[in-house]
Amino acid sequence: MWTSLSSWWPIIRLIEYLARFGKLGSKKSIPIAIFDDSQQWADYTRAYLGRSPDIVFTSEDYGPVFASLMGSKHVMVDRLRSTVPISATQVRSDPSRFLDQLEPCVRAWFIRRVVLIGAESTGKTTLAQRLASHYRAAWVPEYGREHWEKKVAGLSMKDPLPNWTPDEFVHIATEQQRREETAAKESCRLLICDTNAFATGTWYERYYGARHQLVDQIGEKSRTDLYLLASPDVPFVQDGFRDGERIRDWMHQRFLEQLIQLSTPFHVLSGGYEERFQEGVKAVDALIMKPLDL
Repeated sequence: MWTSLSSWWPIIRLIEYLARFGKLGSKKSIPIAIFDDSQQWADYTRAYLGRSPDIVFTSEDYGPVFASLMGSKHVMVDRLRSTVPISATQVRSDPSRFLDQLEPCVRAWFIRRVVLIGAESTGKTTLAQRLASHYRAAWVPEYGREHWEKKVAGLSMKDPLPNWTPDEFVHIATEQQRREETAAKESCRLLICDTNAFATGTWYERYYGARHQLVDQIGEKSRTDLYLLASPDVPFVQDGFRDGERIRDWMHQRFLEQLIQLSTPFHVLSGGYEERFQEGVKAVDALIMKPLDL
């Protein structure tokens, strides 16, 4: 989130501190003992910055005292919350309720992201669209599919399929990530993604038999709250360019192995398409009901 804030206000140097009260011994942690002590907050601020700030902006009654203890000028900003009817306390209490009060780059951090992954022809795209419609949420299509369709445009069913290059997977992972982040900034509460950059690494492995370090590094940046893994137990539908029917089981097991190693919750969807949809709804409902981890 700090990177996003820096991009929003590029002329400002942001200094990050870790608001994890009670973790002593770290320069970026705040001792719990100073939580309600203006003098200690002032001492801590000066020590952290290496100097007293010139100006302190707050919307709180404690602001003038806090600033004076550092010899700083204080500017009160909308104390009655009449211009901007929100406070940080309210946002922390229920971020999803106040998303419209947050800057897009901050809002994106609070959006719940559900990602569908799986082998070819397992109904991921249709399910992503149905879930997005059900929750009236935005969804991010699979960019790799769009890229492939452009790549094979003009070919006939008899023409040999073109090969993939490693650079294409880097491009696909990067573009998928960019589109997801853009959609998250414009979303409200929930975002449905038909694959993500993390899955692109396994698609690379499927073609090259090994991992691509840069693709995996891009995938590691993916923020996901729930994975829905579609099982290959529905009929394979040939669209004229699919070539993965024989390795659907391998891809499913490979995705499953990776998900087990992650800390991100996941749910395996199996059975008919309607059954998958209902199971997906149950999993997403459970996610939405959980409080955000701040």
